[in-house]
Amino acid sequence: MTLKTLIVDDEALARSRLRTLLGDCRSPAADVAGEAAHAAQAGQQLAATAFDLVLLDIHMPGMDGIEFARSLQGRADTPAIVFVTAHPAHAVTAFELDAVDYLTKPVRADRLQQALQKAERHLKERRAVQTDVPGPNVPQEMLLIQERGRAERVPLAEVLYLKSEYKYLTVRTRTRSHILDGSLNEFEERYPKQFVRVHRNALVARAAIRALEKYDDGEDAEGWALRLDGIDEPLVVSRRQLAAVREALREAS
Repeated sequence: MTLKTLIVDDEALARSRLRTLLGDCRSPAADVAGEAAHAAQAGQQLAATAFDLVLLDIHMPGMDGIEFARSLQGRADTPAIVFVTAHPAHAVTAFELDAVDYLTKPVRADRLQQALQKAERHLKERRAVQTDVPGPNVPQEMLLIQERGRAERVPLAEVLYLKSEYKYLTVRTRTRSHILDGSLNEFEERYPKQFVRVHRNALVARAAIRALEKYDDGEDAEGWALRLDGIDEPLVVSRRQLAAVREALREAS
């Protein structure tokens, strides 16, 4: 996939640097099909051309990047948005506006490549929903996770399990573990169709369950554990939750 890209920044030097960095990006690559120095110019280009991605500055003359992104919400053809700014303070607001990433200047080539990969996934998921689901599209639910001074949106559908550890939750996907401030009870009550409790300290995504098997940890030869799609480590099932897990397996079969 090559992402048709619009660069929006009031500084010509910043636009030039992004264009150069994008020229070195692969998998996916980016085709810079337009540049704009402010929101009005960007709006004109978006009205005339279908873009996959907008790299958007925040502090610009006239309408700023946050307000411009807000003006694009709800459009069926809205491109993926990646904010590129010298100001990290707007990260949470940016993700609330459905931005796929938030880069701070000076932009590193590896972070820009990661942002392109996120944009590609976002567009593929959205297009799959538009293809498979008739009628109005339901936006994919996201978890907003803040770690080490940055915020990241993680699709709820990618979560394999949530585990309570100390005062935080470990959120596990196929590729990473995240830390989230929240409670298992809240997730269990809010998403009963997506998750099943397997232990007093763990919820598992029903769709991720592959097998229930005997598990010997050296202390309890009669223990049970779940094998999940996408990760190697087993997840222990408590005796109290065994019946609910077996029911979840029957419903999935």
